[in-house]
Amino acid sequence: MRLEGKVVLVTGAASGIGRATAVAFAREGARVVAADVLVEDGQETVRLIKEAGGQAIFVKCDVSKQAEVEALIKKTVETYGALHCAFNNAGIEGRMAPSPDFSEEEWDRIIDVNLKGVWLCLKYEVPQMVKQGGGVIVNTASVGGLVGLQGLSPYCASKGGVVQLTRTVALECAQSNIRVNAVCPGGISTPMALRLSKQPQMGPARPTPMHRWGKPEEIAEGVVWLCSDASSFVTGHLMTIDGGFVAG
Repeated sequence: MRLEGKVVLVTGAASGIGRATAVAFAREGARVVAADVLVEDGQETVRLIKEAGGQAIFVKCDVSKQAEVEALIKKTVETYGALHCAFNNAGIEGRMAPSPDFSEEEWDRIIDVNLKGVWLCLKYEVPQMVKQGGGVIVNTASVGGLVGLQGLSPYCASKGGVVQLTRTVALECAQSNIRVNAVCPGGISTPMALRLSKQPQMGPARPTPMHRWGKPEEIAEGVVWLCSDASSFVTGHLMTIDGGFVAG
C-alpha cells in the first residue's frame, strides 16, 4: 500500500502500459482517475480496478485539446479533492515511413498527442500541486527519445521533446515539492508494439540483450516506485526500462 490515500491520474489508461499502471496504482491503495479517448476500453480499466476492490472513475479526454485537459484536472479534484500523482502516458505511434514521406497532418497529430499533450497535462497539474503543497508527475517518454529508430521520426521527435520537457519542468518545480520524472520504455508487449510489428517497413526487430519483450506491468512497477516516497530524492530522472536495448 505504497500509495494509500493518494489520488492518481493516468492518461492513456485504456490499454497497455496505462491500464497496467492504473491497476497497479489501485493495488497500492490509490484512488485512480483513468483518462482516455477510448471510452469502452477505459471503462474496462475502471471495472478491473473495482473488481479487485479499488476505487476509480473514467474520464474521456483527448490530451491534445486544452479544454479537455483542463476539465480532466477539474473533474479529478472535484471527485477526490486533490491530485497527488499524475502519469502522463497517453501517446500514439503513427505509421512507419522515411521522414520525407510523412504528411504535415501526420506529423502534427503525433506531436500534438505525444508532446503537446504532455505539456497540456503539466500546464494544469503543476498549479494544482503547487496549491496543495506538492505532488509527483511521471511522463511516458521512450527509448525513441534517447536513440534514433528508423521510420519513426515524428514519434522519436515527440519523445525526445518529452525527455527535455521532463528535465526542464523538474528544475522549475524542484523547490515546490513537486518531483517530475519520466519512464523510457523499450519493446513492451502492448497493442502499440503489436501494430508496429505488423507494418511492412518494420523488418527484423532489434533484439534486446534479455531476448524477450517487456511486460506492461514491468513499466507499471517503475512508475509506482517513482510516485512513492521511496524515490523522494529523485527528480528530473529518465528511467529506462528496456531490457538493455539502449545499452546494446
